[in-house]
Amino acid sequence: MKRRTFLERAGYVGFGALASRGSASASTGPVRVGVVTEPGGAHLDLFVRALGACEGVDTVALCDPSGASFERSKKSLAARSATARTFADYREMLREHRPEIVVMTLEPVHTPPVIEAALEAGAHVLAEKPPCVRQADFERLVALAKAKKRHLMLAFATRVTSPARKARELVEQGYLGKLYGVSMTWIADQTRLRNPAYHKTWTAQKARAGGGQLIFHGVHYIDLIQYIAGSTVTRVSGFVRNVGGQPIDVEDAAVVALELGNGMVGTLNTGYYLDKNYDNRITVWGSEGWLRFGFTSESLPLEWYSTHAGAPKGVQTFSYSDEPDGYYILTREAVAAARGLAQAPMTGTECLAVMKTVFAAYRAAGTGVTQKV
Repeated sequence: MKRRTFLERAGYVGFGALASRGSASASTGPVRVGVVTEPGGAHLDLFVRALGACEGVDTVALCDPSGASFERSKKSLAARSATARTFADYREMLREHRPEIVVMTLEPVHTPPVIEAALEAGAHVLAEKPPCVRQADFERLVALAKAKKRHLMLAFATRVTSPARKARELVEQGYLGKLYGVSMTWIADQTRLRNPAYHKTWTAQKARAGGGQLIFHGVHYIDLIQYIAGSTVTRVSGFVRNVGGQPIDVEDAAVVALELGNGMVGTLNTGYYLDKNYDNRITVWGSEGWLRFGFTSESLPLEWYSTHAGAPKGVQTFSYSDEPDGYYILTREAVAAARGLAQAPMTGTECLAVMKTVFAAYRAAGTGVTQKV
């Protein structure tokens, strides 16, 4: 489907006329949920499966202008499929279903107007990343969410995993002392890039995606270190390249140097280098200790060491289960936040800090000059 045809059929114009429900306070009862997607929407099954299983969901409306995802999504909703409604136009879904939270997974170029419409309708938002192809678009949406007193969350699912939360806890308790540095790698497979079908997807086209590996995968660890450290990136430099030489106009490799507001420094190496699986690791060093964990073909336990007064002696191991997955936890917590039962798993301001870092890294790579975030 051509982009213009998709926009017209899905309702990606004229959303300003949508009636607003303002900043009505959240109810602690079950909430109505809207899901907006399109062909190529990433991780749709993970979102919908979570909505089918987590507590606090009343009814679910599915919106897909192509209709291609309806049958699969209803299966993932399990028992909740019996009351699920389907829509081709997200504006109609917002008017008729009146969701209190909207979960969306779309091409980044299509995402901003849908976020805006959902916020204007009074709904909280959980959107797949990337949420935009231009920083200014997301800045405007974060400001709107604040004005409407709505949660605007992105699918930074790594931060809600058990090792990430344990790492933040160790830092907050002072076991690492003053944070010095971090080394991060997020490595995926080159195999997908060699598939001719992949070359036609939005992930391979800068105009539709905003970038490549850095904005699609690397964002997870930029968010992760800011979450663990409790500090945001202030300066970046680095390189982005298509090292594999596939016919795509986005990077398959990025190496970024980071400086955070708390004084620590670090690096992120993210690329499509493997034949299969992932090799994702993070190590944080401080004046009184270190920690490390990762996700490869299987999750690696979190290990940590501290010389802090009162710390246990020797290298400590924190083991955890891979179940439930990060997307389930994220969706469950977003629903709880929409119900007013818990804090949101992240704020719009935190999400914006990640996106500003990504776009600053692209500017640094393009100019060869270190950029302020």
